[in-house]
Amino acid sequence: MFDVIGFLLIVLFALIGYLLGSLNAGVLVSKLVYHDDVRNHGSGNAGTTNMLRTFGKKAAALTLVIDFMKGIVACFLPCIILYVIVADHKLGLNCMMGAACGCVAGHNWPCYFGFKGGKGVLVSFSVMLFMAPLPALLALLAFIIVVAISRFVSLGSVIAALVYPVLVFFVGGWPENTKGLTTFFVISVCLASLLIIRHASNIGRLVKGKESKLSFKK
Repeated sequence: MFDVIGFLLIVLFALIGYLLGSLNAGVLVSKLVYHDDVRNHGSGNAGTTNMLRTFGKKAAALTLVIDFMKGIVACFLPCIILYVIVADHKLGLNCMMGAACGCVAGHNWPCYFGFKGGKGVLVSFSVMLFMAPLPALLALLAFIIVVAISRFVSLGSVIAALVYPVLVFFVGGWPENTKGLTTFFVISVCLASLLIIRHASNIGRLVKGKESKLSFKK
């Protein structure tokens, strides 16, 4: 019976994560503030980079904060309920991973906006940071270095996605027992793989030399 309850709790938190993730900041900010839809401009992506290119730095900053925080909140909820109140660490970790996956899926395919969302870079980073802070920060460092040198956000995102699960394997995450070939590692591979798959078109443009570079001069 406990396993059934545990499974249902994982599904519940994954659903909560999905509903939170579906609150796509790019779409909300562009519609409520600019009375437009960012998905009708640029790359058609409802993410921070396209918000920057379409509406400028303030819109991008607001999008960044909202998308980042929804990933943190999605992972924080099962920790409060199951780590603190019930004190079941294993169940709490499983529910946190379910919430993380649900949140990323919601951002990419938001139920409120016709299942057309972003590519999940920022929300993926926020849930990765919550689950495994050191690997996520090192992956962020790789992202910053790549973008600073190449000015390709997509390339930096793909490199960071490749780095993250490798670091999780060797370093592990929070709170404990997450090194090596664990469910935690498998989830990190799934999140990283989804991020790379969502950048398939960008990878194609990079190969052809047609990918747009990041610019703050707008």
